[in-house]
Amino acid sequence: MTKRDWLRKSSVAVMLGASLLMFTEGGHAAAAQTLDSQNSAKATEVAEIAKTLVGKSYKYGALGPNSFGSAGLATYIYKQVGIKIDDTIAKLYKAGEKVAVNDVQEGDLLFFSSTGKGSPSFMGIYVGNGQYVYSSEGQKAVVLKNLADYTKKLLGARRVLPADSGTTTPDSGQTTPDPGTPSASIGDKVIEAGLKYLGTPYEYSSTRANKKTMDCSEFTMWAYLDGAGIDMGKGGAKSQANYVKSHGSYTTDINKLKKGDLVFFMSYKGYKKSDYKNIDVAKQSITHVGIYMGDDKLLQTFSKESGGVKITDFKGTHWEYRFIMGGRPY
Repeated sequence: MTKRDWLRKSSVAVMLGASLLMFTEGGHAAAAQTLDSQNSAKATEVAEIAKTLVGKSYKYGALGPNSFGSAGLATYIYKQVGIKIDDTIAKLYKAGEKVAVNDVQEGDLLFFSSTGKGSPSFMGIYVGNGQYVYSSEGQKAVVLKNLADYTKKLLGARRVLPADSGTTTPDSGQTTPDPGTPSASIGDKVIEAGLKYLGTPYEYSSTRANKKTMDCSEFTMWAYLDGAGIDMGKGGAKSQANYVKSHGSYTTDINKLKKGDLVFFMSYKGYKKSDYKNIDVAKQSITHVGIYMGDDKLLQTFSKESGGVKITDFKGTHWEYRFIMGGRPY
């Protein structure tokens, strides 16, 4: 185990506390399980996919891709990595292997009850760093939460990717995504870093000296610096666009954007497509930047009224009509 892995697992254990029950028969701690390399990669991919779906709509019993029920979120995500699992909380609560709470790993399923007793009423997916993603009926959306805030409601954890990779059923009808390309890896890390700033208040022309408030380009600056170690400087959106052009690759085709790409926009002229008719995009100045998350979602911040850093829809909105270019600074 690397020092980084040890620190991550130790931090989870500290946050959850020694007073929590170990979820095994009779309350005894289960032996720690180590995923094989293939399933470890899939578990990380499950966690990354889960984070990209934050902001999607909640709908009871929905299996995606635009809305999800509590169990449907897990079913959909595991299908994306070629694994077929059940689509109800009751069945998933018995699936795979029980996991002790201080041994939870990326991709593990977490089960909760509003009273902390009885049968689970909602569930989520652990995504690392003491956080989990679930489709919330109360918030009507897929959300990212700190697990430490929900320990009183936590009933148990299950791992459907055990050390024995033969215990899961491949979904032969699903193509497994390839997470191995450098661009995909960096893009996922940038998105993961950016998601940590969800809700950070917006401030126009904010200082780059701290992370208490952010404007659009400070947010993207920190996401790339934290997630990929890429320093684009402290300039604004136009400066970052120039950095992309000189250090990486870019496109003006919205359909060629990749996860983690910086996306650049002209100034707002209206919310309708017709408001941008006959505009020469090449002559427009760049006034805003965000991060493309894939699946027609943007991670960005743009006004105090909007609630700070948030996830928004892309295509079919004024953001699509304002699009100038996008790309990656590497």
